[in-house]
Amino acid sequence: MQPYPPEIEQTMKKYYATLSEKDRRRYAAVEALKLGHGGQGYIARVLGCSEKTVSRGLEELAELPAQPAEEPLLRKPGGGRPPYPEMYPDIDRQFLEVLKDHTAGDPMDERVVWTDLTPQEIAGLLAKHHQVRVSKSVVRKLLHQHKYRRRQAQKKQTLKSVAHRNEQFTRIAELKAEFQAVGNPIISFDTNWTLERKAGSV
Repeated sequence: MQPYPPEIEQTMKKYYATLSEKDRRRYAAVEALKLGHGGQGYIARVLGCSEKTVSRGLEELAELPAQPAEEPLLRKPGGGRPPYPEMYPDIDRQFLEVLKDHTAGDPMDERVVWTDLTPQEIAGLLAKHHQVRVSKSVVRKLLHQHKYRRRQAQKKQTLKSVAHRNEQFTRIAELKAEFQAVGNPIISFDTNWTLERKAGSV
């Protein structure tokens, strides 16, 4: 009989310690069978059990049926949380509705669209307006599916404070809704202002 290397013996001990009493006997018996003559005594010493424990495990192994019965499933088929398309079958329309006032595009390429909303903000709007509760990872999948890119406007310098700014955007949204209702086109313009300091100016 060839004994196991010390590192294998140590692994066997650690695994043996995690088993129930019945499974310990059977594990010890299986290892003894693999080693043949002298295996029972050796395995008993390695695992720190008695040879009687190994012998009892051998008896239990001999009594096992040739064809084990099928184990019952731990949970019913289909258990767990269903995929989000099943939970929210209208999620694509709801997603696009949330983004309709936060979408811009490239006038030179109609395939390029982006939004200034973060995945967390989109998830919050879906929950607020449509009672759709999904994670940020699901929102990222929807953005990718609908070919959205993320772009955030960066303002280098505030020129002045504009009175009634929020009211202006509310009015713009109302006008957009009126135009859409009668089928009129809507054109959005992005403008960039660049301030340059002339040489010699203060």
